[in-house]
Amino acid sequence: MFRILLGTALLLGVAAPAPAAAFKLESPDIKPGGTIDKKFEANVFGCNGENKSPALKWSGAPKDTKSFAVTVYDPDAPTGSGWWHWSVINIPATTTELKADAGNASNANLPAGARQVRIDYGTAAWGGVCPPPGDKPHRYIFTVHALKTDKLDIPADATAALAGFMINANTLAKASFTAKYGRPKAN
Repeated sequence: MFRILLGTALLLGVAAPAPAAAFKLESPDIKPGGTIDKKFEANVFGCNGENKSPALKWSGAPKDTKSFAVTVYDPDAPTGSGWWHWSVINIPATTTELKADAGNASNANLPAGARQVRIDYGTAAWGGVCPPPGDKPHRYIFTVHALKTDKLDIPADATAALAGFMINANTLAKASFTAKYGRPKAN
């Protein structure tokens, strides 16, 4: 599988990210493989959480890293293409964490120069977890990307897919963890 992905990436002129065993992502708020707390739930579509992003911390990025991007993705959303819950780009290379609630729409809690990209909720902010009631718990993949460029020049109205393409095309290495969240079936 890796050979196929590498070959496809080379055909497209995109270098596949190098494995970085030392590069890791963690959260004091969410344990890998664990259940996400309700406070990180959205407050739309029948969900009534606090819609606050969790704190994230990373270490061991490649020495050539010029900036970071952070994404949160739900591959289990019943859309045919998953659901992007968060996308932050242009995080300075000197940054090693995002504080809790860094994803609020004001951008006030982001490092200088960083910005959020529009996600599948239609906003450039954290969009909390909100799987349909009664679905099996969805997986949420939290990823930090070490990038080979200082800045991604992505239009303000870009889709999450375009941002994802630009992030992946410039990724030197990435670190991820997955956690789950489900809601009981409505009565």
